[in-house]
Amino acid sequence: MVLRKYNGMQNDMPQTFSSMLDRFFNESVNSRGFSGFTPHVDACETDNGYEIEVALPGIRKEDIAIDFQEGKLTISGERRFEKKEEGRRYQMLETQYGTFSRSFYLPDNVNPDKISAQLQDGVLLVNVPKDEHKTMKRQITIAGGEEAKQSSKQKRVSASENGK
Repeated sequence: MVLRKYNGMQNDMPQTFSSMLDRFFNESVNSRGFSGFTPHVDACETDNGYEIEVALPGIRKEDIAIDFQEGKLTISGERRFEKKEEGRRYQMLETQYGTFSRSFYLPDNVNPDKISAQLQDGVLLVNVPKDEHKTMKRQITIAGGEEAKQSSKQKRVSASENGK
């Protein structure tokens, strides 16, 4: 018995233009082989940093690499096809295998020394915290009028005292 995915296109000739396009794209996408794939990503910004979730079901943490260089965070790895058993012929194989790489350009306000990652239930969660020194709000006082003149006089007096 042969298993086939039912998609309404069992006849050789497509009935509509839409079904012809569906057939074209399904056959071209499914015939890619194991060259690579692009995992799905959810990314968000919080008050404290950035969170990136990558869907990587069936991938071990040993097969994932995370690099950060010059503001670019790169997540790469490989999902291997390891289901080679005697007497088993796959009639349908929709899971994507091969290498993957996703890169994200992050702003200058991140702290690369505190980037962390964890893999749980097939989801890789990467936390990229913001650098507190760069994101902390500071109030700057403005000197003007008499304060500015006194401040500059004090600097000249202390500089001349240091020179004695």
